Amino acid sequence: MNVWLLVAAINGALAVAVGAFGAHGLQGRLDAHALQIFETAARYHMYHALAIGLAAFAIRDAAAGAAATACAFFAGGILLFCGSLYLLALTGAKPLAFVTPFGGLSFIIGWCALALAATRLKM
Repeated sequence: MNVWLLVAAINGALAVAVGAFGAHGLQGRLDAHALQIFETAARYHMYHALAIGLAAFAIRDAAAGAAATACAFFAGGILLFCGSLYLLALTGAKPLAFVTPFGGLSFIIGWCALALAATRLKM
C-alpha cells in the first residue's frame, strides 16, 4: 500500500468537507474577512492534498527519497499553514498567524523536493 496516496485521499476528503463547512456552516457566524481566511486554508488544503497524491506516484527508483520528502513537507504545510488559518478564522487568535509562514515555507520546500524527484525519475 502506498501510505502517501492514502494520506492524499484522506486530505482531499477533509478539504472538501472543511470547504463545505466553511461555505455553508459558517455563513453568518464569521465576518467576511474570517470567511476569506477559512476559504484560503481550504483551497491550499486541497491543492496540497493533490500534490501529495502526485508526489506519491513519483515514489520509485532514484526519485523515491525526494518524492517522499515532498510528501512529508506538503503534509507538514497542510498542518501548519492550513491548520493555523482554520484556527485563526474560527477563534480570531492572532498569535496563530505567526505559524502560517512556516507552513508556507514547508509547501515551498515540498515543491522543490518534488522538482528534484522529477529530475531523477526514469520514464
